[in-house]
Amino acid sequence: MNDNIQIDEETKQTYVLTEEQIASYQKDGHLLLKGVANPSLINQYRPIIHSEVTRLNNETRPLHERDTYGKAFIQISNLWEISEAVRPLVFMRRFAKIAAQLMGVSGVRMYHDQALFKEPGGGHTPWHQDQIYWPVDTENTITLWMPLVDIPQEVGSMQFASGSHKRGYISKLVISDESHKTLAQHIEAENYPLVSYGAMAAGDATFHAGWTLHSAPGNPTPNTREVMTIIYVADRTTVLEPDTKARQNDLARWMPGLKSGDLIDSPLNPLMYREGK
Repeated sequence: MNDNIQIDEETKQTYVLTEEQIASYQKDGHLLLKGVANPSLINQYRPIIHSEVTRLNNETRPLHERDTYGKAFIQISNLWEISEAVRPLVFMRRFAKIAAQLMGVSGVRMYHDQALFKEPGGGHTPWHQDQIYWPVDTENTITLWMPLVDIPQEVGSMQFASGSHKRGYISKLVISDESHKTLAQHIEAENYPLVSYGAMAAGDATFHAGWTLHSAPGNPTPNTREVMTIIYVADRTTVLEPDTKARQNDLARWMPGLKSGDLIDSPLNPLMYREGK
């Protein structure tokens, strides 16, 4: 088992959560936390991430030539694996401890990170559940979603369907026009309360469960919405037999060498936090 925690010594400060915040997350499946990363940290890492996204982005088509998914964002995954300069931010113990505490687990491992940059004029992100892509045998998955720049109300946070995570696997539809239409109908039928946290400052962060239905508005502003995300899975979780092509692809990419029933502990799934360590 790979139990090596690779963490920069300067990033161990604790973010104190209240019992009310933890209860709110577990009830609703999402939560906004202010100032998870301080301005100096954002100022240090935002130019590095921006440079890496620019370097690694292979999308050259204008927005009008792309499909709905392609219009939603530029997506660069596992920057921690690619860039030694980005790694200390992604491996911050503070972030991972928040993830573990919100889920009520003793430890978390890396699933993968993603930079999600929504370009000026970029389209909406359709309604979806993240965990339809993940062959993991647990309900305890969570995503940190952190803007690297201040984002105004009209770009805002994602929109969440509160309580939808309690339904688990709702649909196998990947992010698409079809998922947006079908899941919007489900949300209306189930009368889930919809929540958007609106404008966010750089370094604020939302956390949402892998089964929480969510979407995001388009970007009508002239500025790119620069966001960094980190996906965590509870420690001691095992691989679920992939039931879709998307999950087969995720198993091969994010948990190389593992098979159904194995503990999720490949070299790409290092331990990010464990209580007491």
